[in-house]
Amino acid sequence: MLCIEYNECIQLIDIEVKDMSNFKTLKQFFIKNKWSYLFGIFFLLLVDLLQLFIPEVLRSITNKLQENLLEGSDVLRYALYIILIGIGIAFFRFLWRMLIIGASRELEYHLRNKVFSHLLTLSTSYYQRHKTGDLMAHVTNDIHAIRMAFGPGIVAMTDAIFLNIAAIIMMAATTDLQLTVLALLPMPLLILAMTRFGKLIHIRFRTAQEAFANITDKTQENLTGVRVIKAYVQEEAEIQSFYKKNQELFERNMELAKLFGFFHPLVHFLSSLSFVIAIWYGGGLVIDGNISLGDFVAFTTYLGLLVSSISAIGWVINIMQRGSASMERINLILKEEAEIKDSSFAKELEDIKEAIVFDSVTFTYPTSQYPALKNFSLKIPKGSSVGVIGRTGSGKTTIAHLLLRLYELSEGNIYFDDMPIKEISLKSLREKIGFVDQDSFLFSTTIAENIGFGIDNYSIEDIRHVSKIAGLHEDILDFPKQYETLVGEKGITLSGGQRQRTSIARALIKNPDILILDDCLSAVDTNTEEKILEALKTETQNRTTIIIAHRISTLKHCNKIIVLDNATIIEEGTHQELLENKGLYYDFYEKQLLEEKINME
Repeated sequence: MLCIEYNECIQLIDIEVKDMSNFKTLKQFFIKNKWSYLFGIFFLLLVDLLQLFIPEVLRSITNKLQENLLEGSDVLRYALYIILIGIGIAFFRFLWRMLIIGASRELEYHLRNKVFSHLLTLSTSYYQRHKTGDLMAHVTNDIHAIRMAFGPGIVAMTDAIFLNIAAIIMMAATTDLQLTVLALLPMPLLILAMTRFGKLIHIRFRTAQEAFANITDKTQENLTGVRVIKAYVQEEAEIQSFYKKNQELFERNMELAKLFGFFHPLVHFLSSLSFVIAIWYGGGLVIDGNISLGDFVAFTTYLGLLVSSISAIGWVINIMQRGSASMERINLILKEEAEIKDSSFAKELEDIKEAIVFDSVTFTYPTSQYPALKNFSLKIPKGSSVGVIGRTGSGKTTIAHLLLRLYELSEGNIYFDDMPIKEISLKSLREKIGFVDQDSFLFSTTIAENIGFGIDNYSIEDIRHVSKIAGLHEDILDFPKQYETLVGEKGITLSGGQRQRTSIARALIKNPDILILDDCLSAVDTNTEEKILEALKTETQNRTTIIIAHRISTLKHCNKIIVLDNATIIEEGTHQELLENKGLYYDFYEKQLLEEKINME
């Protein structure tokens, strides 16, 4: 029976083979850190071994006390034994904590770096399918749960295995086999209860983690958009929405808490049955003289170690199931592959000698049913400037996204000279392009660091030069800390126009061969726009420039202007030629002239 019980215990502690398979991702880490874990477990076993001496000291002192043989020197000697055992336990406990808990911290550090690094390799479309809050939960709560499984969890599991074996052997060998068997009768029920509860813990912890991800995402979204919330007086509505998410998280955690609330008392109740049996049957053996009082004291002390180690299995199951659920979620990220990556034959993009060519390109976004560009063909000679205009949703920004290869083409191809875009390494392609998007995202650091973000080495003279071209320098001089001014999260301390001009300066400092400006002057007035465009003329003389805009004034100096509508080019030519055609471009021009007259009046 003891053999069966022990086998069930081992199966339980292994947390089922299918759950352990979730941790295969960490194989290389454990190979690298195997000595930390092995030596840590060795010192942990020494601590457990020292604990086994305490019942023997109690046995000896109790027997001498019962026989009236205990002397003062004996008391001092046994006290010294206890002190030495305590010192040994403290010393070896320090060592295993440094090794095992230290290794689990290394695991946390390693895994967080691995997940974050992997996230940055994934394609743009991945972030359209996954919420920021969910990803934040992965790199915080989930990784913490995995660390707990391979730190304190390993310790508790080792204790449970060793102390179970050692306590059972010592109880049977030094006291009474029949008493040992009877005292262990409740243990199969205890193991069965922990097995069943372990599965429920896994399920409920996973749902709690998902609810945590939802509330994290809601918090991040609301704090980022707090100005919009206030502008539309939606504080109360968003508070109520947050309450619902918080209520869901509370309910999921309460379901988990209720499970523990029933689980732990049940474990202690079943454990106490062993003591009831030991006191009833063991007390009778002492009265009948079959075992000594010291044997009984030692037996109950061993039983206490056994029960506490078996009870700890419940905690091990809890923490391992949490770790398994979290590792399962982390694995989903790590198994995700970038949709866009270098081919095996990718080459470096050298200087563009002739032109960029869009050859019958058709592209549809993953979340859309309609093409963003349809049968799109365009030749952009080296050093030329091309303007792109069209209605909202006509496919203007898609041109920039495809040139940066943020998405793969559905049909057709893009050539840099005669090299297809898929044969160019992503790094060299994107290094050649300076892109200013319409969102003008800034990092929460200084203005200088935001401008120099795209290059490794820059001087303050470089920063000032590009800032002057972008029409930003004078604004910066008005700030108390000038270029060392912190812009806040997403550049919140700057105006919309200042953010756009900072983004232009960030693109210019790269000194790119291709400059793409995607509606990045919409937040500046026409006078400032004219000054920036005039400064850019000199800067872009030998540089291929693509300007995407809604204003005619932004595009009218381009060598060629294309007009998009319904994902296709419907007009192309110079500013004057398009006005003479009196098509959609002419309509835009007339409407903007009318708006200017109204504003002047």
